[in-house]
Amino acid sequence: MRTLENAIIRLLKQKPFYGHLLLQLRRAPLQKQDRSAAITIRDGIPLLSVAETSFSALEPAEQEALLEHLLKHLLHLHPLRRRERTPHDWDVACDLAINPTIAGLPAGALYPENFRLEPGLSAEEYYDLIVPAFDMGNEEGSGAGRAEQASSGIDGNGSGRQLHEAEAIDDHDAWQESDSTPVTLAEEMLRSMVRDALRGSDGETPADVRAVVDSLLHPAPIPWRQILRQFIATAGRTGRSNTWMREHRRFAHETPGVRKRRKLNLLVGIDVSDSTNIVALREAFAAELVNLARGRDCSITVLYANSRIQQIETFSSAAFVAQRYDGGGFTDLRPVFEYAQTMHPLPAAVIYLTDGVGPVPEQISFPTLWVLTREGEKPAPWGVELRLTV
Repeated sequence: MRTLENAIIRLLKQKPFYGHLLLQLRRAPLQKQDRSAAITIRDGIPLLSVAETSFSALEPAEQEALLEHLLKHLLHLHPLRRRERTPHDWDVACDLAINPTIAGLPAGALYPENFRLEPGLSAEEYYDLIVPAFDMGNEEGSGAGRAEQASSGIDGNGSGRQLHEAEAIDDHDAWQESDSTPVTLAEEMLRSMVRDALRGSDGETPADVRAVVDSLLHPAPIPWRQILRQFIATAGRTGRSNTWMREHRRFAHETPGVRKRRKLNLLVGIDVSDSTNIVALREAFAAELVNLARGRDCSITVLYANSRIQQIETFSSAAFVAQRYDGGGFTDLRPVFEYAQTMHPLPAAVIYLTDGVGPVPEQISFPTLWVLTREGEKPAPWGVELRLTV
């Protein structure tokens, strides 16, 4: 989509941090035409969707502002923070929280002053104002909150829409896809994206997101086993097939439902360079992987590789042990992913134990977890980073 590419190029020049974040998003067309764009996290992967016709109809400055709006939803992890809240009111609250910091948004954007609300609050604070306690509305609609009762309409003079009729400028229905991704795993993914964006923008962070970026880069320590556990759980949900034996969640009997595959096929790459040839490190990694896979219909294919694949082993979930294999020499991380594309069935995910030093594919379609050594470096802008500390 040429219009989107041009908008990203303009942001790379004017606001490089946002531009470099956008370059890391997977893209897909937006089927709904009543909105111009959407952002979500699907199975741990950030996804940007754009409706070509309606997005192209916006002015260039509006396109850039809308993309910034989407990125701020992602940086604040709004799609994952909804939990059991009423979807409509959470959508409105999130827009009220971020829109005042963005200039030039398309017509219809929601602002706190439209509803006589104080600016500068968080999404949760706006939500609490919109939906009072014990009045949660219904699952698809909105509650009748205090802010609506005090509001004189969206245009501030009583002639506009009320708060319960307000709508976000982007498509928030896509946020439902984020439910399968644990928050801590999404944070790790986002942390990697932010680091790469900062490198691309020479460390320049927009002032209005500096606090959230700092909180991402300096989080409380998360045990590496927890990230590995959540990554595998998410990968296990990626295999799906259509079936008429199950009702579709959104379209009932008009569309076949979705059956999730129970078979979990994992491809594990082990870098045989000296940096990963540490007995304690490999044993801890293998033991945790087996513990997580045990009790499931699981197949683990292990590739020991340096510049090429040196050895291939296949295990059931209860038999995997990461062996010592002295390979040495030059490291090339690409052969493992080339092998993944030849597997039948394709792996649900690739988990790569490495120091990260070596060439990688420009892009890959498999969910990837880089299990890095203490001094390792993430070798690609895609994938989730986990630092193994033993």
